[in-house]
Amino acid sequence: MDFFPDIPFVLSCIALGAVAGVFAGMLGIGGGTLLVPILVILFERIEVTQDHILHLALGTSMAAIVVSAAISLRTHHAHGAVDWATVRVMTVGVLMGTALGTFVARMVSTHALSLFFAVFVSYIAVNMLVGVKPKPSRQLPGRGGLVLAGSGIGLVSALVAVGGGAMTVPFLTWCNRDMRQAIGTSAALGLPIALGGSAGYILNGLHADNLPAHSLGYIHLPALAAIVAASLFTTPMGARAAHRLPVAVLKRVFSVLLLVLVTRMLWKLWAA
Repeated sequence: MDFFPDIPFVLSCIALGAVAGVFAGMLGIGGGTLLVPILVILFERIEVTQDHILHLALGTSMAAIVVSAAISLRTHHAHGAVDWATVRVMTVGVLMGTALGTFVARMVSTHALSLFFAVFVSYIAVNMLVGVKPKPSRQLPGRGGLVLAGSGIGLVSALVAVGGGAMTVPFLTWCNRDMRQAIGTSAALGLPIALGGSAGYILNGLHADNLPAHSLGYIHLPALAAIVAASLFTTPMGARAAHRLPVAVLKRVFSVLLLVLVTRMLWKLWAA
């Protein structure tokens, strides 16, 4: 095992973390949508095997969400925007869903996993392009319904390495929660999603063969450290820029970028 990671690779991850942080702060997007397809490109350059390349990208991306999720939770809690009663109940389902999701990710092929990821990200990108918003039409379900909803959100989040906001916010809005509380509650649920998903990708990758040096299960530690360090500086910059730049236009540009990256990822993985 090489003691030092590949320096150009680490520098590329720093650049990726910086860009991802700006977009996260400016547009409120989840980490996995941008990180995963670009991490696949970077892992190709250090010759990660096709069997593990997407799993490693997903696990590393999920781990990178932990810090940003914790910061986001603290901020929304300080503004009184978190429905903690809903968070406590849904967290039970979230943890079950992330455990199942990381297990499923370990069992399915890279091709199948990449197709699921592409469909999900394409859905998010199209929604950003056309500005779809759910209309409130019902109330929150009981405990069983919330646990079930949390399980579904945790399952999908683990399979695509996102903090769940793309599903949690629409769900809570559909259940007549105002947007401020829906976003704050979703932010709070992002932390157990990220922690549960990260733990799952570590455990399910511990005995995988031919992983690159400096990996902890399906988490590549140098990539993780570089992404987190850079994004901590640039996320606040993105948040400030959101008040000065045409965010609606930038969302459309970002959605097109996502579609291009996902198409490229599918082409490379399926052509291999």
